[in-house]
Amino acid sequence: MTTRTIQQIIPAIDTSDGAGVQLKRSVGQRQSVRVDPFLMLDAFNSDNADDYIAGFPAHPHRGFETVTYMLNGSMIHRDHMGNEGELNPGGVQWMTAGRGVIHEERPQRSEGLMRGFQLWVNLPASEKMKPAHYQNIEPEQVPDVQLSSGGRVRVIAGQLALEDHTVTGPVTGVVAEPMYLDVRLQAGEVFSHSVPESHNLFIYPYEGTLTVDGRSISTDQAVILHNGDQVKVTAGQSGTSFLLLAGKPINEPIAQYGPFVMNTMEEIDQALEDYREGRLTD
Repeated sequence: MTTRTIQQIIPAIDTSDGAGVQLKRSVGQRQSVRVDPFLMLDAFNSDNADDYIAGFPAHPHRGFETVTYMLNGSMIHRDHMGNEGELNPGGVQWMTAGRGVIHEERPQRSEGLMRGFQLWVNLPASEKMKPAHYQNIEPEQVPDVQLSSGGRVRVIAGQLALEDHTVTGPVTGVVAEPMYLDVRLQAGEVFSHSVPESHNLFIYPYEGTLTVDGRSISTDQAVILHNGDQVKVTAGQSGTSFLLLAGKPINEPIAQYGPFVMNTMEEIDQALEDYREGRLTD
């Protein structure tokens, strides 16, 4: 097996979205900084209610998927299709906007820690105008696997290959064939895992430090790895927790205007017109 090496490191920058939710954005902080098929990764982590309480009021999407994964706190999701659910610690909301979704996410607490991630995943042209779809994954549906080396892995999407069996995540039917793992290692622990050589991959440490390809990586740095069928990570002295995200590249042109991601600017113009005229979700 060939271990992947570092292609690029993207330190997260402070930004805000929604009605003023404070975020750290790594992948997608500029439209030129993407990891096909992943368009953007935002991390939110604050115990100051002013940083998150206004949430994400009703807003549209077209042409891609949004994935929200909660670590602490909870949010209520509502959309135009009548879906409503509470996203609790360890839960996942995987929403395929397709031709159009109008939804909102609002925190369900006015104090305490709110922590989690939102990932945007592109769709190929053939899927961008399909009907919207929503997967609400409860915390207990996400496998939480104890590693023989001491750490744990939560398997959100894709597969975790162990010595004697394979664990599959609950997210299904996603064209990018994603692998989404939340890996939590003890001090000095080594995590090695096979990945499809055809997939693009990055890791994002959100606690502690880790070493990959001989380099020490700090919290809130997205690390793009390439050229190989295995990823190898060593935890720092205080242990580490990180997201591992891999997906099949789409290799198509991207035109983006805010919450609309299409292939051409003409399609963006059509999305804007459809939204103004109330046809986005028809």
